[in-house]
Amino acid sequence: MRIALFTLESLANATAVRRFVAAHEHDLVLVGLSDPFRKSMGGSLGQTLRHLKRSGPRFLPYLAANFSLPRLRGALPGSRGNGKAEDQPLSDLCAKLNIPTTVVSAVNSDEIRNRLRSLNVDLLVSFHFDQIFDAQTLEIARLGGINVHPSLLPLHRGPVPTLYALLEQPPLFGVTVHRLVPQIDAGPILAQEQVALPANTTALRAASLLHERGGELLEGVLQSIEAGTTTEQAPAPLPYCHFPTWPQLRDLSRRGLKAADLADIRAALNLSIR
Repeated sequence: MRIALFTLESLANATAVRRFVAAHEHDLVLVGLSDPFRKSMGGSLGQTLRHLKRSGPRFLPYLAANFSLPRLRGALPGSRGNGKAEDQPLSDLCAKLNIPTTVVSAVNSDEIRNRLRSLNVDLLVSFHFDQIFDAQTLEIARLGGINVHPSLLPLHRGPVPTLYALLEQPPLFGVTVHRLVPQIDAGPILAQEQVALPANTTALRAASLLHERGGELLEGVLQSIEAGTTTEQAPAPLPYCHFPTWPQLRDLSRRGLKAADLADIRAALNLSIR
């Protein structure tokens, strides 16, 4: 299969995505890297202010560890990793493997669509990607698209599912591989697994662990797609879970749980994103 991978580089998916790229260097014809601070979303300042207004300061460690600190480290000399695939910035790894990359500001633009057509893409793979494919873009790939989502869909559709999983009593974690449709996290389910995580897991660490397990499920789904043996479940979508609110994060804190902690900060400082 000729695969186009679309991802948003972050601490939450870094290990899983880099392993996937290394394992599929001969299948990948394009890696699309979402611009997390694109102007259409208000840029870095606009997004930070919006998150502060909606979620409050308790959410800032999550955002810093997941996005900002790895990018700061990536700007430093000598931050290219130790040679292992999961330790190299994704753009460096793709360059080493001769996989073309492109920064994606609008996934449904004519530029991206024309690029996909010219590459004769069979399958779109979304792996922690923060843009929604419309029907016209999905139709370009012969086999459509699939997505890895760190929740037990249809539960916890949205951008921070592991935080909502922590809010459950008891916490309920899992990962799903599903078909891409124009509605967010609402396509038919191809594979799913509930995952037990340690009691002190943060939302960010849970996302990383679940993405790694999701990468393993993804391999099985790719094999079934190639063999034509996929089975699908199509439950009705449940309510969308937006970015968290002040009261939700306050409730999390009262129960001794966190969106991110010092261990996540340390992990972010050891990770390089370019």
